[in-house]
Amino acid sequence: MGANVSSPEQRFQVTHFRSRKPWTPQPEIYPFNVNSPRIVEIKNMNQWKSRLNALNDTNNLLVIEFTAKWCGPCKSLEPKLEELAAKYTDVEFVKIDVDVLMSVWMEYNLNTLPAIVFMKRGREVDRVVGVKVDEVERKLHKYTQSFF
Repeated sequence: MGANVSSPEQRFQVTHFRSRKPWTPQPEIYPFNVNSPRIVEIKNMNQWKSRLNALNDTNNLLVIEFTAKWCGPCKSLEPKLEELAAKYTDVEFVKIDVDVLMSVWMEYNLNTLPAIVFMKRGREVDRVVGVKVDEVERKLHKYTQSFF
């Protein structure tokens, strides 16, 4: 009976479990800040239209990130876009979840995620499809330097 235990008292001894700290659940840690103050998440059509209309008459660059919660490549792109948003503070960054605003995604005739659309003065000037951070940064630099 119990080759590794010499007596029944030792076999059922649980004092070593009591000496540990009680387990407490830890908050889930993501590799990126979900509520980034630099990237505004568009949650409805009214918010989208007002943001777009506000930028139509300015020379500010608008960067639209089309994403989805279930999209793995989108999640890997997110922290890099946050870094770019922190670097290019004069650029307006917005994020649109295609499951929430599918009509906006379809309006831009997109069919792949992630997709980044660059807009100036209310019109699309460029886009990047896929996780191409270097290309996104090149275009950010290009369109923040141009004055059309």
